[in-house]
Amino acid sequence: MSAENRNFLYIFQGDSTTGDPRSITQQDVDEALPWIEKYHEKIVAIGEIGLDFTPRFCKTDEDKASQKHALTTWVEIGKKYNLPLSVHSRSAGRPTIALLKETGACNVLLHAFDGRPSVALQGVKAGYYFSIPPSIVRSDQKQKLVESLPLESLLLETDCPALGPEKQVRNEPSNIRLSCEYIARIKKVDIETVAQVMWENSLRLFPRIKKFVVK
Repeated sequence: MSAENRNFLYIFQGDSTTGDPRSITQQDVDEALPWIEKYHEKIVAIGEIGLDFTPRFCKTDEDKASQKHALTTWVEIGKKYNLPLSVHSRSAGRPTIALLKETGACNVLLHAFDGRPSVALQGVKAGYYFSIPPSIVRSDQKQKLVESLPLESLLLETDCPALGPEKQVRNEPSNIRLSCEYIARIKKVDIETVAQVMWENSLRLFPRIKKFVVK
């Protein structure tokens, strides 16, 4: 299902009538296409899209194939309209990056990436960005990711209301500063440097947000 929300097009996985989680289908993509065609000049990015191989969403090989087919379609749409992609890759880091590279995806953000740093580095070589949520304060995996990746490939994110500094406690947008502080600590640079580089990275990946910046 899709929904217009000002300047982003959000793609949801799930059944609109029962609320049961399921893999995305080509029909979901087709339903979203008219929105993209109509508003593509105003859209900042398309997301979240991607692969989720957890049992909640992916129960069969057909589900995996359906997700991969949908992601391939989104990549082509992103290239057609020159729109960045915000990509979800839960329990599917390696196949997600492999598919993105295979399909020639560019302007990619790997949101809350849960894979190994060695896999993430393949994305860095392809020019992809990786966003770090406040859960880094309690996540060895996120800390190792920041240790391994260059600042120039990182962004900040909140992923509210999930992925906060405390498990099972509602996350708030203000917690994004914790991501910034923790990255600075790991990289051994000052917070201001991290904030500046993250802002520059954001403008590079999402150039259309410049119109919303108060000068």
